[in-house]
Amino acid sequence: MDFKVILSGHLEFGSKRSFEKAYGIYLHKLEKAYKNDVVINEEEAFDEEQYIFSLNRLSGNAIDRTWRNTISVLKMLVDYAIAGSVHAWKLQDGKVIEEHYLEPKSEKAAIQSFLHGRELQVEGKNNEAKKALSDAISKFERHALAYERRGYVNQQLGNAEDALYDFSKSIDICPTSADAFMGRANIYLAKGDFQKAVKDLDMVTKTSIPHQPVYWTARRLKGDCHRHLGQFKEAAREYKFFTIKKFRKSNPNAQWTKKVLHDYGQVLLELQQYNEAVSAFSKSMELKEGKAKPTEADQFYYRGYALKKAGKKGYEADLSRAAKCGSGEAQALLSASA
Repeated sequence: MDFKVILSGHLEFGSKRSFEKAYGIYLHKLEKAYKNDVVINEEEAFDEEQYIFSLNRLSGNAIDRTWRNTISVLKMLVDYAIAGSVHAWKLQDGKVIEEHYLEPKSEKAAIQSFLHGRELQVEGKNNEAKKALSDAISKFERHALAYERRGYVNQQLGNAEDALYDFSKSIDICPTSADAFMGRANIYLAKGDFQKAVKDLDMVTKTSIPHQPVYWTARRLKGDCHRHLGQFKEAAREYKFFTIKKFRKSNPNAQWTKKVLHDYGQVLLELQQYNEAVSAFSKSMELKEGKAKPTEADQFYYRGYALKKAGKKGYEADLSRAAKCGSGEAQALLSASA
């Protein structure tokens, strides 16, 4: 049986010697052990000038043996790397049935400093994490993941410019890092620079896959950026894709569906698609939980307004409910309609 497989990652070997050793063993195993039965195309993946191995969302079909061979050889390469990671997914009927996240875990100083720094970050010990991640960078200056993690730490510490530098440095080293693009996009969003933010968010979607939460977070935020820029058709497209996606409760994006449906309705109003706006507002109101959810006054006001513009019944009841909740806009619209 054929499965769909997706590979994405970037490994740094740090020196010509380490690269040549890893590449040599890879070629030997490829010929002797795996009979060239792997998904990877070594001519595209290995860079002999920079001593790196890079895969940017490589996808294809493979039987189970080819998948196992590929994971085995990737594990071997990771053991020789000094920085980076590789993510691999095996899918059947559009669902992930097996997933691997591979990263160096040897006793090399740069690796241990990075792993320690990341652990400290998870624990919320940002100052200690920053020091450990800086140590990792001092030991290996092309440590893209250390820059990326330190960027998030600096963001938490309120050091926006330092975070911007770290995310940009990470991207320069590894231009396929969705998390680094997301981090930099968040900095631009905080600055109100929606043009730059939307470009980075677009790169997030190009360097991740729809089975990762970061992909959908980027689509939601892209919608927000387009809306701020008055690009309502583009915003509607992003919101639409987000709202039709069925998220598991464990997916952090599930908590945003209520708000995005409401925002989608407002964009549809701008596009004069009133019937569709009514549907979006109604679906939003059916959901009880959600982050940054709209107020009750806004929910009833906007659906009432959409119903009125669509020439449908029931708008007066919604506007009255909104007015009782304190909506001045609803009260004004009711008075004008009297």
